[in-house]
Amino acid sequence: MVYLMRHGLDDECYIDGWNDNCLIPEGKLEVIDAALWMRKHLKIKRVISSDIKRAMETAEIVSDILGVEYLPSSELREQNKGALNGLLKNKVPKLYQPYLDDVTIDMRYPQGESLQDLYNRVSPYLKKIMTLEENTLLITHRGVINMIYFILNKKPLDIDEQQFDVTTSSLHRLDPRKHTIKRIR
Repeated sequence: MVYLMRHGLDDECYIDGWNDNCLIPEGKLEVIDAALWMRKHLKIKRVISSDIKRAMETAEIVSDILGVEYLPSSELREQNKGALNGLLKNKVPKLYQPYLDDVTIDMRYPQGESLQDLYNRVSPYLKKIMTLEENTLLITHRGVINMIYFILNKKPLDIDEQQFDVTTSSLHRLDPRKHTIKRIR
């Protein structure tokens, strides 16, 4: 099995994407809780993390508790929201407001990606994931995990980011033999 974990809670007043936001204290606590659960229930041998700050902070906590090193990977990055990365949501200039209010799967953020671009980026990486060593944990973002759900369930891509229940610090089990993914915590 391969496991996927979404990073812990960060400050949701900011647009996510490729920003450098840190985990908030509540996010650190939920990561500790998830890592303690993993230590008791899973035999994680390897951790690979998105190289975005909130994911790497999550990986540091998890790795310390599990006693395994982690490797950063740019392939596990969230959707690049370009010029909007890290902006305060309530301070988004009018020029960028349509990117928050009327999003479609093909709407590309200025200097960034669309949801379709993210899907196209994750799809070939999923082939690598399917060949990873047993009991590898990938620490990543909701967008990446959602794309894996879309691909494995052969579901048409849409903008409903809540449908797969990928909450902060949630854990998902991917079975490479069966090509299935399921939330386990």
